[in-house]
Amino acid sequence: MIVLLGVLVVILGFAMRRNPLLVVGVAGIVTGLLGKLSPVEILRTFGESFASSRSVTIFAITLPVIGLLERNGLQQQARTLIGKLGTKMTTGRFLTLYLLLRQLTAAVGLQTIGGPAQSVRPMVAPMAEAAAERQGGGRPLPDKLREKVRSYAAGTDNVGLFFGEDCFLAIGSILLITGLVNSTYHTHLEPLHLALWAIPSAVCAFLVHGGRLLRLDRKLERELVTASAEMSVARTDAQEGEATK
Repeated sequence: MIVLLGVLVVILGFAMRRNPLLVVGVAGIVTGLLGKLSPVEILRTFGESFASSRSVTIFAITLPVIGLLERNGLQQQARTLIGKLGTKMTTGRFLTLYLLLRQLTAAVGLQTIGGPAQSVRPMVAPMAEAAAERQGGGRPLPDKLREKVRSYAAGTDNVGLFFGEDCFLAIGSILLITGLVNSTYHTHLEPLHLALWAIPSAVCAFLVHGGRLLRLDRKLERELVTASAEMSVARTDAQEGEATK
């Protein structure tokens, strides 16, 4: 059980808002040392895991491409696009549509079509921020509200993927469950059965999180009004101070 202290390192690192890559790397080293692996064996394990992971390879290829797209104005184009969709496309409605799209694509096996690096940072978050800025009359968002919008965008991607991918019968979790149950209890459980039973959970997740996203619009309106009032008071105090001088 002492090996599980590596999980505690991950929790503490994320709670202290350290670099995620550094936190995971340190947690892996701690786990290896507690498991009585030598430094050479730990390094070999890291190398083998990196080389055998297709997701890491795909990420390493797509990350430079996304960086080049951002450098050449991808986020600005995303903001421009949300401005052309009309005033009815609020932050909550936009994220609700993205939640639906993320669930549907994950349900047919397209898990990597979205994600924090592939879509949330370069496109989804800027479009959600632009919609929120339009709600506030075109003024830049305060840092606190900007971070809230970004967190909702990232959370929407996670919820859509988590509850949508189980509806795909060839996903690893479904195959793991059927293989374990069939071998342990000598039953004949088909992956299709689990995938079908995951649909009600996905629908409930969409309704619950979609409701939270629609409530986000009202929260943003109230907080934008409060932030605008605070800025007006600060501007008035500054002007009075200049006049006094």
